[in-house]
Amino acid sequence: MSDSRLASGGEDWTLIGVDFTSAPRRQKPITAAIGRLAGATVVLERIESLPHWAAFDALLARSGPWLGAFDFPFGLPREAVVDLGWPQDWPALVRHCAALGREGFRAALDAYRESRPVGRRYAHRATDLPARSHSPLKLVNPPVGLMFLEGAPRLLAAGVTVAGMLEADPRRIALEAYPGLLARSITAASYKSDDKAKQTAARRDSRETIMRALQASGTPARPTLTAPETLLAQLVDDASGDHLDATLALVQAATALRAGAPNFGLPDEVDNLEGWIAGA
Repeated sequence: MSDSRLASGGEDWTLIGVDFTSAPRRQKPITAAIGRLAGATVVLERIESLPHWAAFDALLARSGPWLGAFDFPFGLPREAVVDLGWPQDWPALVRHCAALGREGFRAALDAYRESRPVGRRYAHRATDLPARSHSPLKLVNPPVGLMFLEGAPRLLAAGVTVAGMLEADPRRIALEAYPGLLARSITAASYKSDDKAKQTAARRDSRETIMRALQASGTPARPTLTAPETLLAQLVDDASGDHLDATLALVQAATALRAGAPNFGLPDEVDNLEGWIAGA
């Protein structure tokens, strides 16, 4: 983003927040919150459901300028990559993992974890510790490793700039988000579940608490959220939390856009094999 765009506050940029899944389908689509900056406010304009990979690829292909925050790991722990003998260049690593396919990738990570001492089975990235995020080597509950395997190759193929990792199209910029990081800064209470038996009134109250806090923010570190009442109601009513998570990612995208180029709020030195979670 040029200095002139920064001076204008980035208000001509589209913002995208994405709640990701490694197996999108009609019942559990990828969810995208679309918005824009208006001064110190982030405006949520609409929520889109992307039920298949073609829809997600089309999102990445949209003309810029846009900045998107995506809830999946962009990289793998350098420690694991070195131990496995995999490429230590991000594009080459992504292509290598994609070529393994799901079964090959799963088998390699399963064997690697078994080779490590009990209590240290999962190597972590530097960003996972401050963000309190799962290791990208984890394949179940949640399967963040599979999210990397599906998401990172699509970012690479789309030719977008991956902040801190890859210079490409300067008008389409992707950052790694973690909605839980922002949600935990508001409340430690659980706010979502895909299990209908766990979609309780208490979790609904937690979603409303988060939504109200986003509306009341106005801090230098975080823009205030505004949206039509119908959209705000969706954030609370969606018991899966997907709409709220996409919106939390949207707020993280807005914070990054306000921080501006070249780092968009990321540390000055980011391991371009591991990546970094916005706001960690």
